[in-house]
Amino acid sequence: MAAPMLRCISRGRRFGTPGRSGVLPRGLRESHSGAQGLLAVQKARGLFKEFFPERGTKTELPELFDHRTAGTVPQTVYCGFDPTADSLHVGHLLALLGLFHFQRAGHNVIALVGGATARLGDPSGRSKEREALAAERVRSNARALRRGLQALAANHQQLFADGRAWGTFTVLDNADWYQKQPLVDFLAAVGGHFRMGTLLSRLSVQTRLKSPEGMSLAEFLYQVLQAYDFYYLFQRYGCRVQLGGSDQLGNIMSGYEFIHKLTGEDVFGISVPLITSTTGAKLGKSAGNAVWLNRDKTSPFELYQFFVRQQDDLVERYLKLFTFLPLPEIDHIMQLHVKEAEKRGPQKRLAAEVTKLVHGQEGLDSAKRCTQALYHSSIDALEVMSDQELKELFKEASFSELVLDPGTSVLDTCRKANAIPDGPRGYRMITEGGVSINHRQVTNPESVLVVGQHILKNGLSLLKIGKRNVYIIKWLQL
Repeated sequence: MAAPMLRCISRGRRFGTPGRSGVLPRGLRESHSGAQGLLAVQKARGLFKEFFPERGTKTELPELFDHRTAGTVPQTVYCGFDPTADSLHVGHLLALLGLFHFQRAGHNVIALVGGATARLGDPSGRSKEREALAAERVRSNARALRRGLQALAANHQQLFADGRAWGTFTVLDNADWYQKQPLVDFLAAVGGHFRMGTLLSRLSVQTRLKSPEGMSLAEFLYQVLQAYDFYYLFQRYGCRVQLGGSDQLGNIMSGYEFIHKLTGEDVFGISVPLITSTTGAKLGKSAGNAVWLNRDKTSPFELYQFFVRQQDDLVERYLKLFTFLPLPEIDHIMQLHVKEAEKRGPQKRLAAEVTKLVHGQEGLDSAKRCTQALYHSSIDALEVMSDQELKELFKEASFSELVLDPGTSVLDTCRKANAIPDGPRGYRMITEGGVSINHRQVTNPESVLVVGQHILKNGLSLLKIGKRNVYIIKWLQL
């Protein structure tokens, strides 16, 4: 879509003003996919998928981020995250990585929590309407998302610094401006700038209108509010670029058209790919396959294992998408993998980089301890694990707190933990080798527990009955 000439914005704003228009030599005025610099690198990694508008603006998107362009100043980029749950999940990570890459290049980024828009529900990529959330539930989720975003930004700042001067990372909530907007005033000021024919033509709208459930007015107006968010951030923070999943392009186009009508200025959208399961389903809460970034919902160990288990045909792509590793280093990792595939080096590196970003160094260390304890029967790893780590490692395990009386035997322990049935059958389970404590098989039911062998130095015992039934015992009054 061709756009009118871009007028230079001269009024100052927080985060710096938008980049001034400048003309590059003809040879450097390439399409977005071929531009050199930040956008081209992320396009090569597969992180940036589509750009809007592709061409036709006075200042094209690559020029905003090209430090060779005279007068280029730091830009502001935003991405929205609706608090439909109290945690982000792996499906959100690519958009966050996109923000972080802009921040690392010296640009300012905004993570916008949709404390208002979450109550409408984004219809993009959905076959039916979201379940309505109570206002207090949305507010609670929004607070949790803000904490999660700030924690991720802190881990990024502390653990992935590269010596360059970075831009800022700010978390906002669109409820802060919508709760001050009377409905009639908002519709009178904003509604006249949207054409029904254009709104109805969006793919997300067309898909829902043709579905058996149809589409509610609340969902239909979602793209209007997202467009207004973009306008608000453009006016207040000089934000000229919106980042979103590939299912967000229709909403981003609405924002572009709204801003252009009101101001005559050009803004831009960049999409990132959607991460899907092996069946092709989008990863997320609605699909029931979310891998959460909140430790209470998905432990560091579980997150680590999710990436360790990725198939060989995906791991190189995921290293490019989910990490900050330079492309030559990724190539080297993959070359080693060809020679030593059994070591799963790329998967382990991928898992380590993502877990460190999400949960920090302590979270990565915890994930590795759990891996050693579960898959390598490491007593050393068990001895330094906390109660929380053991509960995370064996989420289905029974957890008991028992007093260690003098002469407590293996049989006593199994019975107090309700791990074996009473009577001869439970006794035989031990004598026949079906019981282990701390990865060591025990066959004498009358054996007295020994501190340092049956009871680890952290006061814990890991009791296993058969192959799958796990019991964690915390001993009191040692």
